[in-house]
Amino acid sequence: MPLQPGLYQHYKGPQYRVFNVARHSETEEDVVFYQALYGECGFWVRPLSMFLQTVTVDGTQVPRFALIQAETSLFSRP
Repeated sequence: MPLQPGLYQHYKGPQYRVFNVARHSETEEDVVFYQALYGECGFWVRPLSMFLQTVTVDGTQVPRFALIQAETSLFSRP
């Protein structure tokens, strides 16, 4: 799997729990299944390619999401 489940921090500050990578049923695109750890703690999916992107902050390239703590996924293949 190209992405480790665990606790991630968005470059703007909020933290998220990544559960696993799933596949879109129509396009077969890999998407990241994750949960916000603030506010209403909503669940989200985002294309893996976007999740792994870097962004420019004050002239410096930083990851959009940075791994803080790796975890074992609750949703793993048998």
